[in-house]
Amino acid sequence: MQVILLERVAKLGQMGEVVDVKSGYARNYLLPQGKALTASEANIKGFEDQKAQLEARNLETRKEAEKLAGQLDGQQFIVIRQASDSGALYGSVSTRDAADAATEEGFSVDRKQVALSRPIKELGLHDVVVTLHPEVIVTMQLNVARSPEEAELQASGKSIQDAAAEEEAAADFEIAELFDDIGGAASDDEDLAEAVEDVLPEQDDSDEDDSTQS
Repeated sequence: MQVILLERVAKLGQMGEVVDVKSGYARNYLLPQGKALTASEANIKGFEDQKAQLEARNLETRKEAEKLAGQLDGQQFIVIRQASDSGALYGSVSTRDAADAATEEGFSVDRKQVALSRPIKELGLHDVVVTLHPEVIVTMQLNVARSPEEAELQASGKSIQDAAAEEEAAADFEIAELFDDIGGAASDDEDLAEAVEDVLPEQDDSDEDDSTQS
């Protein structure tokens, strides 16, 4: 099926180009999204008549997108979710969740602009691609954590596995110190017992001498 593009479409073509696409792709995405028109003679002529207007509108929207891109690109947003100790989420983070996280911080992002390379189903830092305009694409980051404190830890470069390992190491160290203290106390008791044993026989000999003299 041939369509005429009303804007740049990634991996397909630029505005004004007539391209061949699968019918389903055209009917389910390009046409309803207003990204293309069927390449009939009437539509092609209509596009030529409105080309200057469409290009001007495209330039305006691209400038707006570039302004937003300068503020949004590289930003990190916190998403709080429940998860297991291993970091697996009880559910997943969707494109809507990503858009909502950015919107709550004052950025105008629609879920349709967000693309996930794979479903987000675990805690951690995840890069998310946002298409603000067909010619303006940025990357923001989601910090998915169970609490603000955990998000802060992850932002510093530590994973929950790192934190768990540090806590385990600290616990092991405390236990080792406890056993050292117990061992030291036991050693002191042994030294005291030996000292007493050294003294007692001398006392017994003295008692025997006193008895003999009497």
